[in-house]
Amino acid sequence: MTLAVMNTNGDPLYWGGVHWAGLVITLIKVVVGFAVCMGSVTLMIWFLRKAISDMQSRIGPNRVGPFGLLQTLADGIKLFFKEDLLPENADPFVFKLAPYLSLVTAFLTFAIIPVGGTVTVASHTFELQVADPPIGILLMLAMSGISVYGVMLAGWASGSKYPLLSSVRSSAQMISYEAALGMLVVTVVMITGSLSTRAIVDAQAGAFWHWNLIRLGVVPFFLFFIAITAEINHPPFDVVEAESELVSGFNTEYSSIRFALFYLAEFLNTITMSAIMVTLFFGGPAGPVPHIAHVAWVFPILWFLVKVVGFSFAFVWIRAALPRFRYDQVMELGWKRLIPLSLAWMLLVAGFMISATWGIAMAVLIVLGSALLGRSFLLGDDRVAADRSVLPSVGARPVDPADIRRMSDGREA
Repeated sequence: MTLAVMNTNGDPLYWGGVHWAGLVITLIKVVVGFAVCMGSVTLMIWFLRKAISDMQSRIGPNRVGPFGLLQTLADGIKLFFKEDLLPENADPFVFKLAPYLSLVTAFLTFAIIPVGGTVTVASHTFELQVADPPIGILLMLAMSGISVYGVMLAGWASGSKYPLLSSVRSSAQMISYEAALGMLVVTVVMITGSLSTRAIVDAQAGAFWHWNLIRLGVVPFFLFFIAITAEINHPPFDVVEAESELVSGFNTEYSSIRFALFYLAEFLNTITMSAIMVTLFFGGPAGPVPHIAHVAWVFPILWFLVKVVGFSFAFVWIRAALPRFRYDQVMELGWKRLIPLSLAWMLLVAGFMISATWGIAMAVLIVLGSALLGRSFLLGDDRVAADRSVLPSVGARPVDPADIRRMSDGREA
């Protein structure tokens, strides 16, 4: 069976058409990708526990398996045999569907990430990537948007007030940071000229100064890092499951394997988004490759692994070091800081891509716009803090302390 392919873009496995050998190789890549995801999550949870315990002068997991490596597996087996609860007021179908929405989107996002170069097996050349669609980075944005439905529907379907509040928070947080995330991705796409993740990696090949981190001026990377941390509800932006306010948030009513699926999706998202940042800004698997016969294809995988582990450690460090933001702080950072900065940098890059004159003109426009926006923010803050404000500022007393003292003294008399 052969289906002609109109162009030679994408995976070279299909340049000559779709055939049975290609389908078998693709199936093997899917299975291997799934196994890599599951194994990496197991190691990520162990790494998180060990790293945070070292930071807090504790031992961490050390009993199950060598160095406690099998502790996560033991916890997973235990959750399989726990009782699966269904709240009385829950919507049964949506309640059971929500964990899978969170997990499947994380797997699909990982599928578009190039983890290596190309290899040839039995005269069949293919990319070390599960799928290379021409709109790969748009698929990432789509999956990022859909994943919030898992959290939102879990909270809504639980029939409980704390999960419902969590689902409302997740919706607002996703909208706030998805806008900044989209503009930063557009900036990368403009400089690359393609939506394909493989093309984005190929555009950064060569020395490290070809990385988008350098070409775009570092700032978009830091903005993307903040936005993606908030998008996956990772500390310090985990207001969706703030245990001090919402018991456990959207997963309060979940138990057994359904709770484990949410836990699995959270850590898989951390790994996947680390890989996305490596792909967009750090050249993906690009790096020095020595000319050693038969093993040269291994070195890009090692470079990719080193970069992803570095970002995974950064997420662990942030989790251990930073306190959780208040919900109003999370919203303010998204709308007042990240979105204006992302838009300004996108316009600046677009201007300089046209010509130096356009770039300078855009920079002047951005400075003027920043001054006006900053002034409007200051006026808004002044109005909130003023005495004529409808609501008192946080921590202020709506009643004068002297009046309270006078009333209490009168009652005592």
